[in-house]
Amino acid sequence: MVDRLKLTGIGKSFGTLRALDGVEMSVRPGTVHGLLGENGAGKSTLLNILSGVFAPSSGHIEIDGVRVAGHGPKAARRAGIAMIHQELQHVPELSVAQNMFLGRPLIAGGVFVARRLQEQAAADALAPLDRSIDPSAPIRTLKVAQRQIVEIARAMMEDAKVLAMDEPTSSLTPAEFERLAILIADLAAKGVSVIYVSHKMDEVFRVCETATILRDGRKVADVIMKDTTESAVIARMVGRELAVAGHQSFVQGDIVLEVEGLTRATAVRDASLTLHRGEVLGISGLVGAGRTELLRLIAGVDQPDAGEIRVRGRRLPLGNPRTAIAAGLGLLPEERKREGIVARRPVSSNIALPSMRRFSRFGFMNRRAVARESLALMTDLNLRPLSIERPIGQFSGGNQQKAIIGRWIAAGAQILLFDEPTRGIDVGAKAEIYALIEKLASEGRSMIVVSSELPEILRVSDRVLVMREGRIAGVLERDEMSEEAIVALAVPQSAPRAASISRS
Repeated sequence: MVDRLKLTGIGKSFGTLRALDGVEMSVRPGTVHGLLGENGAGKSTLLNILSGVFAPSSGHIEIDGVRVAGHGPKAARRAGIAMIHQELQHVPELSVAQNMFLGRPLIAGGVFVARRLQEQAAADALAPLDRSIDPSAPIRTLKVAQRQIVEIARAMMEDAKVLAMDEPTSSLTPAEFERLAILIADLAAKGVSVIYVSHKMDEVFRVCETATILRDGRKVADVIMKDTTESAVIARMVGRELAVAGHQSFVQGDIVLEVEGLTRATAVRDASLTLHRGEVLGISGLVGAGRTELLRLIAGVDQPDAGEIRVRGRRLPLGNPRTAIAAGLGLLPEERKREGIVARRPVSSNIALPSMRRFSRFGFMNRRAVARESLALMTDLNLRPLSIERPIGQFSGGNQQKAIIGRWIAAGAQILLFDEPTRGIDVGAKAEIYALIEKLASEGRSMIVVSSELPEILRVSDRVLVMREGRIAGVLERDEMSEEAIVALAVPQSAPRAASISRS
């Protein structure tokens, strides 16, 4: 049987940086093939070459034994290659149908866009996937899972033979992932070859039959998923066995943060908690339970309707991020790229953001002092590569998180609020973030960690606060913590106990 997709000797250089070096990959028709590796391994570069965003420096691509002619997105689409990016490519104010025909509208009379014809064609393409999606609705009104279905339907309209999916579940609930997994299996049954990129190993083993593993821009292995194990795949990804560390506690007696009766509309209702010095307090719950909203209220980003926050016994003005920062609080937001960094500015500038006054004199920034402290912090936090004047947007997600943590250390923050600290981060970087959380706790800093991943919550937390429908449903001590105990508190009493919070 001829391979549906064959990559031969794919190389890519950016100046002196060799991002890909002679990568070979083959995918059979109607199979789901994983593309695995740490951040920086070359996965995104390979997908960009496959979808025509980048031209390879060497090598070529074949579809059904025929070499793809030319380069560029149009050439890739003509060959039957479609790409669903992690950051979905939509125009929010346009309708579902308009987005599906973006760049190639149906024209009536040689002049006008045939809007009704587009909506009917979009409805026909969506029908096998999700009949509930209205082609005339603004795409901004759809859930993330539905917007992904729109992208898949668009690819099918173009008769895609190869569908590449880059981190498709980064914003999905477990139930939405299960639906996506069924949809992927249906596409494969129809002969479509799917390339699946994810850092979540359980997902990869759930949907993929085979996988190619990259490390440092080179292919290190092709594997058959049923013949290997998660630990073996991870070892090949990172080039070493990852030590599985147990939880260490550094909790001290004194209370550094007290929250009483914090309320905001229906998002958070009468939330109260305490946080001790050196403690890591996990917050778990279903999507929409109010976890992120609670963290934003504590950080002063949003204004509560009622409640009180005290830091080391002193009452904190509500809804004021400046006073929260001055009191020693630092937020690592869930939307890292949108709310956590200034992507085009260097690491050093991003670190200095909340500490401008400390690094300034007579209205002028002391850039040498910023560079000196940033270099020391990033050396200690193991930034890779150690280049503090490189734009932070060019770093992997794990390294961006290290820089944001460094920002709050530079600002003197003693209470760190982590919202999904390892979302979109590979297994090696996750282990580093976990070790960093413990290091900060050992130094006497206190942390609240919101995570959708139950193993992560159990790994890092001294206590776990579980939210349900905006309220705190219960608090579990270390010896009471288990996935089952968390789910029992998180799921509404009328819902089936089989529901889960995370698949990671």
